[in-house]
Amino acid sequence: MQLLISNDDGVHAEGLSHLVQQLTKDHQVTVIAPDRDLSGASNSLTLSRPVRVIPQENGFFGIDGTPADCVHLGINGALDITPDMVVSGINHGANLGDDVLYSGTVAAAMEGRYLAHHAMAVSLVGKVHFITAAKVARQLMTGIQKLDLPPRCIINVNVPDLPYDQIKGIKVTRLGSREIGASAIDAKDPRGHQCFWIGPVGKVKDASEGTDFHAIEHGYVSVTPLSPDMACHGAFDTVAHWLRGTF
Repeated sequence: MQLLISNDDGVHAEGLSHLVQQLTKDHQVTVIAPDRDLSGASNSLTLSRPVRVIPQENGFFGIDGTPADCVHLGINGALDITPDMVVSGINHGANLGDDVLYSGTVAAAMEGRYLAHHAMAVSLVGKVHFITAAKVARQLMTGIQKLDLPPRCIINVNVPDLPYDQIKGIKVTRLGSREIGASAIDAKDPRGHQCFWIGPVGKVKDASEGTDFHAIEHGYVSVTPLSPDMACHGAFDTVAHWLRGTF
């Protein structure tokens, strides 16, 4: 297949390099990634200015924009390629539970939801065993063409930070959840103006059996199907009843 590979850690990231090394063994790849670390960019597009394409010496393309920008350009003909599928990663850290709302890695995959094959986001829950995550991604790609999910769904893959031979297996999971994030960190800029650093992510709240957190904690690869449909379908009747008493 012709793969479009992106990430949110930037075009020079170690995880991206490992992913490309594995997937080029079986597929043609084009890499379009941000020219810097844009972790937490979520699904944002750059609309206030043009974005620029910066060819790299290794054949990759850097973009001075978001992960979603990268895939948007790649699937809309800006670089004269016709990808069959988007693979995003390998993220330098987890994308578990609520993380998917903020993740540029997941967002890049979600931007590829229109293509022939379901996109895949890959994250290493740590920063050491990237080769493990890359091998898992290659293994999952062997059967991706047979995956028949509802339209526009993607798969979110998280890999324990372990040597490949210590991975216990793979599990289909639901999203767990975190508590509210830590407080913002108050600081001063060099001119003495008040500023804030966003605090660390919240502690794990739901890591019960069946969640992505639980799978990772027990040494399993977590695979979670995700959908761009954010409607709370189970609440439709409740909201309809509420509206009848309101209007």
